[in-house]
Order: sequence, then C-alpha cells, then structure tokens
Amino acid sequence: MAKLNDYEKYVGTDVLYELELYASKLSGVVIQNINSTAVGGGVAEILTRMIPMLQELGVNACWDVIKGGEKFFEITKKMHNALHGKNVIFTEDEIDLFLETNEMNANQMDLKSDIMVIHDPQPCALIRKKGNTNQKWIWRCHIDFSNPDPFTWKFLKEYIEQYDASIFSAPSFARELKIPQVLISPSIDPLSDKNKELPQETIDSVLEKFNIDKKRPIITQISRFDYLKDPVGVVKVFQRVRKYIDCQLVLAGGGATDDPEGAQVLSEVEEVVANDPDIFLLLLPPSSDIEINALQRASTVILQKSLKEGFGLTVAEALWKSKPVIAGAVGGIPLQIAHKYSGLLTHTIDGTAFALKQLLQNPSYARMLGENGHKNIRKNFLITRHIRDYLLLFLSLLNKKEDIIYL
Repeated sequence: MAKLNDYEKYVGTDVLYELELYASKLSGVVIQNINSTAVGGGVAEILTRMIPMLQELGVNACWDVIKGGEKFFEITKKMHNALHGKNVIFTEDEIDLFLETNEMNANQMDLKSDIMVIHDPQPCALIRKKGNTNQKWIWRCHIDFSNPDPFTWKFLKEYIEQYDASIFSAPSFARELKIPQVLISPSIDPLSDKNKELPQETIDSVLEKFNIDKKRPIITQISRFDYLKDPVGVVKVFQRVRKYIDCQLVLAGGGATDDPEGAQVLSEVEEVVANDPDIFLLLLPPSSDIEINALQRASTVILQKSLKEGFGLTVAEALWKSKPVIAGAVGGIPLQIAHKYSGLLTHTIDGTAFALKQLLQNPSYARMLGENGHKNIRKNFLITRHIRDYLLLFLSLLNKKEDIIYL
C-alpha cells in the first residue's frame, strides 16, 4: 500500500501538510463508513484506498458493509434504476423488506461512531438508529440524481432529511432538502494498481493473455455490465466505425455483489457480439486491477458511453493515463471532460461513432485531448483532494456552532 509521502510528487508538500493539519484536529473522533458491497463498483474502490490513508493521517476511520439477501438487492437495484429516472413500481412487501433489512443490519452493527457516513440508498434507513445528538450522520450519494422517479425520491427523502448533511457528486444532482448539501466529487488514486505506471512488458503480456493485437487500434470501455453503461450501444458504435477503419473493441469489466442484473446484461451483450473475432468481451474478477490498467494504457481511444452516470471513475482513470476519451454527456462526466478540450462528449450512437472515427483518423488531436485530460485529473480529481474535502466537512459538522474554525 502506498504511503502518504509517495503522493508528494503528484500534489506537492503543501497539500500533504494541509491534510496532516486537518487530520490532527480530529484526534479522538471515530468515523464509520457503511455501504452495501466490499468489492465491485466505485464506492468500494474509493473506500479501499481512502480508509488506509485516513488511518495513516491518524484519523480513526473504519468501514462496514451491510448484509442482505438476493431479494433485498433486487429491490435496491430497482431503486437504483428508479433514481436514474426509470419508471418503477414498488410493492408494499418490497418496501417492508427494504426497511426490515435495514433494521436487521442496524441491530447487528455498532452504529455509535462520532461521524457516520452512509453511502447510497441501500443502507439509507439506518438513520432510524441515530444515537445521541452529538453524533453526526452524513448521507453520501454516488449516483446520478438529475431526474429521479418522484415516488422513490419521496420515499428516500423522508430518511435523508433525518441526516445532518448530504453529499452529492455534481451540482446537477442537488435536490430540495431541509439539510445542508455538499458537493464532493469522487477521485482516483494515482498509486493504486489500477492507475500506477506499468512497464511496457506488463502491458504487452496482458494483451497477449487476451489475444489482442497490439498493432491495430484498440477501442476500450471498462465498466460493470449494466444497462446504464450501454454496452450494446458500444458494440453498435464499433460496428459502424469498423466499416471504415480496421480496429478492435475491448469490453471489459466485472460485477458487484449488490447488482443482480449483471449476468442478464452480459448475456445480452454476448448475443449481440456473437463470434466477432475483433470484439473481446472480458468478464474480469475483482483482483484484475493490473489487467484493467494495462488495457487502458494499451488503448487507442477509450469510451464511456453511459446513459446515466454518478461520476464515472473510469473516465478519470483513462484521462489520468493521457488517453483520449469519448463519453456520454451525463452525470459527473462533464466535470471531467471539457468538450473538444480534454475529451469529447456525445449523446447518441451516431454521434459517438462520428467522434471515434475523428480521433482514430487524427492521432495528434487525440493526443492533445488526452494530455489536457491528464492535467485536469491531476489538478482536481486525485484522492488527496477528496480526503481534504471530507476532513473539512467533518470539522465543519463537529464545530457547527462556530462561525470560524481556527486551525
């Protein structure tokens, strides 16, 4: 695991000093994170890196995961889709099971930490077990909240407004709430296995492992097999472009324990791909960070054709590697990509295909987009900035009665 000083070459000494200063003011404060899965998806990935860094700073931070049966996660996946704007109807039994599962977890978990950070809708109702008034509860939303289903939002809002503060990833996700709302965008860790520099021989060995031809252009999308990532749309984009340019497509990703739709989506993609020798459909286990890193670094262009997106960490990962990215203009992606400056934003299959042909035919333009994208990620979306934002929020909640906090 990387040490705090290892980040100095990316962010400078002053940033590390600032983190140490803020962390020192949280001495004796216990901070507990709770989400719904330990592996798969951006939340688990962020917490895996963030908790050890907080602990190295001297912050007493921990992370717990709720338990739930298959039916519970089917309900929370419906809830996830509904919050992304899909029309979904919940039965009374489903609502009861959602609340009962939260109740069961609340009774089995120690929820007495000074600051509770509850991630996303799955454990949202844990707030019913809020302890003494000195406790501070934060609801952290990682999903695209720009157009939620009204019924689902009304149901969750009842619980969210019992928290002391809420965190969203992009300004467009802000809701009308009685509690404070804070904007904190997610981040990547430049020293994780998924983002660190790799020797060329490692990259070549991964391409050889999957029988990918390094001499022809490689177009890649890394993401869970999820309808909202539109993998079928990516295949259609590739098929349009290949009529004009000889290239290959890599669709790589895994699943998450709280996403029961993944297998069905993968099956539909397999049906569209058929036996196309130029399309590499890779279902990767959770321990595949080096492989994902190598695939991104080997790619000519990276896609993230999301239909909805909370933030899109795979965009930040690709831009960090100075790769040109074409992505859906949704959710938190426009925070990372300034159109035609640090990447290309698109809305349709035809628009994405046009953009892809443009970058494959103009390598110098593609290189410029990638270089500008790298600078933006380095300045705004590394884990040190993310931790600083959290530390400042914790300090502000613990000193809520103060107009000025003296550090």
